Amino acid sequence: MKSYINNYEVLCDAGDTKGLMQAIYAKKSAVSIDVSYIKDRPSGLGKMHYDNIFNVLKDVTSKVLKASNLENFKDTLLILGSSVGGMQECEDIFYSQKNYKNINPNRYSMNTLTDYLCKEFDFYDSRAISTACTSSANALVLAKRLIDVEAYENILVVGADGLCASTVLGFHALGVLSDKPCLPFDKERNGMNVAEAVAIMLIQNTKTKDSMELKGVGASSDAYHMTNPDPEAGGAMSSMRDAINDAKLSLDDIDYVNAHGTATPANDRVEALAIEKLFANDVYVSSTKAITGHTLGAAGAIEAIISCEVIKNSIIPPQTGLQNQENTNINIPKESIEMSVKNIVSNSFAFGGNNTSIVVGACV
Repeated sequence: MKSYINNYEVLCDAGDTKGLMQAIYAKKSAVSIDVSYIKDRPSGLGKMHYDNIFNVLKDVTSKVLKASNLENFKDTLLILGSSVGGMQECEDIFYSQKNYKNINPNRYSMNTLTDYLCKEFDFYDSRAISTACTSSANALVLAKRLIDVEAYENILVVGADGLCASTVLGFHALGVLSDKPCLPFDKERNGMNVAEAVAIMLIQNTKTKDSMELKGVGASSDAYHMTNPDPEAGGAMSSMRDAINDAKLSLDDIDYVNAHGTATPANDRVEALAIEKLFANDVYVSSTKAITGHTLGAAGAIEAIISCEVIKNSIIPPQTGLQNQENTNINIPKESIEMSVKNIVSNSFAFGGNNTSIVVGACV
């Protein structure tokens, strides 16, 4: 059974899906410089303007439902990937009241977001996945596997993370938070931009005239280090290779790799090595996190949507900000490339050597 991506929508620092793609092709980063989280230290962050993450979830979900062939979600499984769940609201209460007594512990977990959406839209059932920065990518993996075995006909995959002091300060403590818009794959990169987004995709077992196909998924675990990837890139290569094999494609069938590309020293070095070993110089590569920042648990879903748009537009995204490429053995375009795009690998990598790759392709 094939898995079709039939509807989707994004809200992030660069706007909705249309605004995001315009920013990507115009090389216009949506990252802003913030001084509110860390005293005497600027941080490059991808910030949305909204009341709370719950309202954003409701609005974007409503748009996807309205654009779909469904009247409601009563026969739809909800799978949500997030790294912070309801932490943002709990932090807001704590910092504003200087007290934890009014924090509802039931509003903290990953299930907080799924429970809210189930109450608003009456889903058939729900699952919440939290695997750090691969959360919504792994939600897509689960969705495809469930449709493969005909367990469900309709699955709504949601990636959602709001900005939290815990994540901003945590990445700062690790020494990987940039003080400017990030520079993926550049020798002068100095870290990532923490960002926020909601990205939602309707995956179904029936094709429409505008469908893209979720063709393959792959996942691996380095088991090398708590935060750093395997320097030999074995896990990253494995997840990409498994996704391509699952799609029943060859390496030559892949036109573009939407890289995880966080602009941390370790990630970009290892990911570039994995792509070099697997594809050599035969595929275009870029990271759209130079535009959005790193949306953490939402990254897999938002970049799957970007991949769908790249295929529809027939334009490979340029690498924003790249001046001095570190690994010159991979093909990173500095300007947009107009060409027919049939299949894309999109990578999401996370702490613990937790690697997920998907293949998104045009329907045949």
